[in-house]
Amino acid sequence: MNKKEHFTRAIEENEGLIYKVTLLYTDSLQDREDLYQEIVFQLWKSYDSFDEFSKLSTWMYRVAMNTAIYNLKKNNRKVGTTTIDPMVERIAEHKDHSEDEKLKLLHDQIQKLNLLEKGIILLYLEGKSHDEIAEIIGITTSNVGTKISRIKKKLKSQINKN
Repeated sequence: MNKKEHFTRAIEENEGLIYKVTLLYTDSLQDREDLYQEIVFQLWKSYDSFDEFSKLSTWMYRVAMNTAIYNLKKNNRKVGTTTIDPMVERIAEHKDHSEDEKLKLLHDQIQKLNLLEKGIILLYLEGKSHDEIAEIIGITTSNVGTKISRIKKKLKSQINKN
């Protein structure tokens, strides 16, 4: 399999993570499509630098999140309320109204976090280990634990105010 075929296969197998990042850091369909293309372009440009010591999905998350954050800063744009994961909405549809309200409140509070905090909590909610989050974000594992604890406290405090 040549480089192009291997890359295409990697994108197809991991496109869900790219969509999740685009949903978190954009507020319109057009912006999501543009960011998706930019992420794939950046992945292609840096594909040769991927080392086999990390998981491919971990490396792809890192490139995707860095691209999204860079584009937001470059365009000096704010992100409105977006869905973290369409599956969360489907799960909420099957629960009672109060659970739906709780989920919306949590989602709204996550949108108020800064860019790094959003990225960390997204990875945490996806079940990524502290080691994986550290590798993706580029901080130490112990710092990940500290940041997650602070983010949880911040979210709890924000939710209790409402």
